[in-house]
Amino acid sequence: MEFAYSFAGLVVGFIVGLTGIGGGALMTPILIVIFGIPPVAAVSTDLLYAAITKCGGIWSYARKQLVQYRIVVLLLAGSIPGSLITLNYLKGLEALEQIEHLMNLTLGVSLVLTSIAVFLRNQIRDYAASMQDHPLAAKARRVRPAITVATGFLLGGLVTLSSVGAGALGTALLIVLYPRLSMQQIVGTDLLHAVVLTGIAGAGHYTMGNVDLTLLAYLLIGSLPGVFLGSHIGARLSPKVMQPIMGSILLAIGLRFVLAG
Repeated sequence: MEFAYSFAGLVVGFIVGLTGIGGGALMTPILIVIFGIPPVAAVSTDLLYAAITKCGGIWSYARKQLVQYRIVVLLLAGSIPGSLITLNYLKGLEALEQIEHLMNLTLGVSLVLTSIAVFLRNQIRDYAASMQDHPLAAKARRVRPAITVATGFLLGGLVTLSSVGAGALGTALLIVLYPRLSMQQIVGTDLLHAVVLTGIAGAGHYTMGNVDLTLLAYLLIGSLPGVFLGSHIGARLSPKVMQPIMGSILLAIGLRFVLAG
């Protein structure tokens, strides 16, 4: 079983390196559906797994000055309270069945939203760029900081409950809010926010005794070389091929959890 966990980490790490998406969106369903890990332990462990695996990608973006720290702070101003409120709510639920039902339903919804974001990422970017000079865009920019904080709050709740949403969904929302930023800046900014958010949410779950540290170690053993290998191969593959495949997989898994819930 230990080898199977590491192999799962290798496969998911490879896909993350290949496409840049799918870490939490794939690992949590794999742990629940294939390995039979309880949803609470799967989500909690995957949060720390995501925080650790994504850490390595931050430095290259930071060195190239591709991280918009002001936006990260605004997102965290919403996502940290959102995460803490969600954790406090989970602590108040006495029945394990309630927690697992809520997590399964949130996981399904988050996966469906993430799949839509993957499918429509290019269209969202083109539409946001076309609206830059619209009169409404100027008015929206005045309240953009508040909208960014609210966006962070939404992501904080979703990620804490499902470990999904900080990646592709967060990127799509940033594209809409900040269309003048390059994709590299969007990805770098979203990546730093995701690492901090998943780290805080994972630590909160750890204090509740939900994290399986042994499982986490075996996943990391496989995922770290998987990310390295996938990133090298992914540079040669067209996103136009990979994004529809990833979107279809995430949509199918998401619907499975929604319908089961």
